[in-house]
Amino acid sequence: MKKYWLAIFGLFMLITVSSASFAVDGQLTNLLSLEEGTIPVVIPKTYGGWNAENLLDNSSQSGWACAKGNVNDNVFVFEMTEPAVLERFEFDNASVDSQGAGAKDILVEVSNTSETTGFLIVLETSLADKCDGQNFPAAQLLPSRWIRLTIKTTQGSTQYSELFSFRGFGKKASFSTPENISGNYSSNYANFHLRQQGTALTGCYEYKEGLLNGAIEGRVMKITWREKDKNGPAVMVISKDGNTFKGFWWYSGNEKGAPSGTWNGTKISADVGGCPHWSGSVGGELKTKLLNEKRARVYGILFDTDSDVIKPESKPVLEDVLSLLKSEPEWKITIEGHTDATGSDAHNQALSQKRAESVAAYLRSAGIEAGRLKTVGFGESKPVADNDTELGRAQNRRVELVRE
Repeated sequence: MKKYWLAIFGLFMLITVSSASFAVDGQLTNLLSLEEGTIPVVIPKTYGGWNAENLLDNSSQSGWACAKGNVNDNVFVFEMTEPAVLERFEFDNASVDSQGAGAKDILVEVSNTSETTGFLIVLETSLADKCDGQNFPAAQLLPSRWIRLTIKTTQGSTQYSELFSFRGFGKKASFSTPENISGNYSSNYANFHLRQQGTALTGCYEYKEGLLNGAIEGRVMKITWREKDKNGPAVMVISKDGNTFKGFWWYSGNEKGAPSGTWNGTKISADVGGCPHWSGSVGGELKTKLLNEKRARVYGILFDTDSDVIKPESKPVLEDVLSLLKSEPEWKITIEGHTDATGSDAHNQALSQKRAESVAAYLRSAGIEAGRLKTVGFGESKPVADNDTELGRAQNRRVELVRE
């Protein structure tokens, strides 16, 4: 009888939320991913370097391992940035390096209440040994923000328990972006000066002349960091109050594996402050790039899905581009549109051309002479990052400005 009422409750909740923003039809995304802003908040005793975040890095080659001898009933809790309905789960354990260490009996529970209460079972099963891509449907389709994974037993080892990927697929929920996260943050890479302009992010940090740019999606910052001799992507999750962030970074070229390190910060002032090597704004960075390199990437110009309609939150970035062109009346600019590799080549090329033309139309309507602007769409043909990762795809979806 208890199972019957749980099933009825799950069905009722699914019908209720589907009419709002959590419908589970259409394309599914792995929401249990660092790239989507999911982070571990409860972590069992762990073997050094085999960290819990490795379960969320979308790689079957990096994983988690328990502290020696602590093989049974290892409990994790992962927190998503927004509630969503997870339809199915997937596990990888082919890459175990100790005989019998692969996770076997597992339990998955979800909660929309907190990281400690309100959990309901959505999966209880046994994994095959040394096998990737093991898929299981959720027993109940419930809105959830916290996912509790218990690795109950191993395939026989009494020394180590290992798992290499834990994925949960659902439809992305709608999200709300904090009003403004601009400020000066104390981070584990020195002070972190961040300016938000609409959905665009620019900033610097006081470590090896670090610079950053990118965009914010909901509470998830997806940025590119650059230092004197290194660069790469990072993903950071801003707390709901906008006062802290937690995240991870990778070296360029190593995005498909475990994070290269963590990057956490706490706001110490709403005053952004600055660094000697940073201009202080999106427009300032664009001008520096166009002066020195004649080319600049622009993030934060967003469009409706599969459309050339510019989203309203893009206006602050467009206004910076407009101000820049008005301040340099002799400049002629080519506006390039670029997409990720989702969809066909022909479709992406046409879409990128239309998006570049939409940006040009905005600038012309604000007084920039048509003769100063050219447009071209490159579709997915000129990626700047790996299209196999969401972080890479986010970097590939961009507008670039080229000065003649």
